[in-house]
Amino acid sequence: MGDAKNLLTELLDAVRGWFRPQGTAPAIVPIRAIGPRHRERIARHLLALDAQDRYLRFGYPATDEHIRRYCEGLNFERDEIFGIYNRRLELIAMAHLAFSLDPQFASCAEFGVSVLRKARGRGYGTRLFERAVVHARNEGVHMLFIHALSENTAMLKIARHAGATVERDGSESEAYLKLPAATLDTRVTELVEERLAELDYRLKAQAKQFRDFLAGVQEVRQGVRDARHKSGR
Repeated sequence: MGDAKNLLTELLDAVRGWFRPQGTAPAIVPIRAIGPRHRERIARHLLALDAQDRYLRFGYPATDEHIRRYCEGLNFERDEIFGIYNRRLELIAMAHLAFSLDPQFASCAEFGVSVLRKARGRGYGTRLFERAVVHARNEGVHMLFIHALSENTAMLKIARHAGATVERDGSESEAYLKLPAATLDTRVTELVEERLAELDYRLKAQAKQFRDFLAGVQEVRQGVRDARHKSGR
């Protein structure tokens, strides 16, 4: 009985941790793990970035062809992709948590993030980083790296705020954050966040389908009105 009570208490504490005082960023931002069937949406998101944002995200002036190759090479079985969708199911922010390919550094991972310009200033980059950290801890990662251009102040600010050590080498910077081991709190937090994000996505998908249906009905009605007007009825 005592163990069950402690589990419930930790679950409630984990959920309460997502709620913040009024005037700050939204309390809960549904962040959904993205699978391979969303590869094209990932491509559309990255292709929507302007030249400067592409440069900051990839560290070089990525062309459309570069982005296409990057998306085609995503390994969804090894890595984890997280995304934030708006009500039109547009991917407005995403993060890539890439796990090390070298068995000697199996406990290491690298984080990258991109946010559409129209969705800036809402703390999405920070939320995606927090989500990635929880998942990384639950997967046994002990060191999280962020390789960024030194001019990418937004990304480096997120890293520093999380307690990461940032080392600058000319135009590039390397941030690394030591992660503690997973706990019941991190495992429960990820589980509940996944469920909430999936529910949010389904509701948005249903709402979009209904809006599309209404739009189709309006088009039919307008077509009937136009036909009647032409026939003089």
